[in-house]
Amino acid sequence: QVKGVPDKSVSLDNIAGMTMRFGGKYPPVAGYGRYAQTNRAPGFCAQIVVLDVDEETGVVTVEKLVAIQDVGRAINPMVVEGQIHGGTMQGLGFALHEQIVHDSTGQNVTGSWLDYNFPQFDQVAQDIEVVLVEIPSDHGPYGARGIGEPPIIATPAAVANAICDQTGARLTDLPMTPPRIVAGLANGAG
Repeated sequence: QVKGVPDKSVSLDNIAGMTMRFGGKYPPVAGYGRYAQTNRAPGFCAQIVVLDVDEETGVVTVEKLVAIQDVGRAINPMVVEGQIHGGTMQGLGFALHEQIVHDSTGQNVTGSWLDYNFPQFDQVAQDIEVVLVEIPSDHGPYGARGIGEPPIIATPAAVANAICDQTGARLTDLPMTPPRIVAGLANGAG
């Protein structure tokens, strides 16, 4: 309904339909199809994290991270190692720092690079060892496997296990911030 003109309106169906109309010279190509991926080349990895937890402050210092990953065939080993380094850094961010925070009115208070808590240079593992395991895949190009994402997922679990090993606190919420670690210790999470 047009504000101030009650007899003039457009239905929601018509508005939705207008978004589907094409206004150019040539209509878009429309096609339908299906694709079932019957084979894949997933990546596999394991990680070991050596860290120190200040049980008073909850601050975690990651001293060493070892990422062991089956990459299929490392076509360019230096680039593969770089991808794994990047994935572990993202994983450390998820594990210890990064979160979207909203205030009591629902407004995002971490919407800029100034407010978003991603790991700084002195907050990441200074010693990262990458071990490439090469078991070629029958389904990946030239035997390669996906390499970028597996370390992102493995890192938070390895960090949580290392925190539990040192403190006895089993933390299950990400990120494992200092206040959450201190609360976990105080509440007997371990």
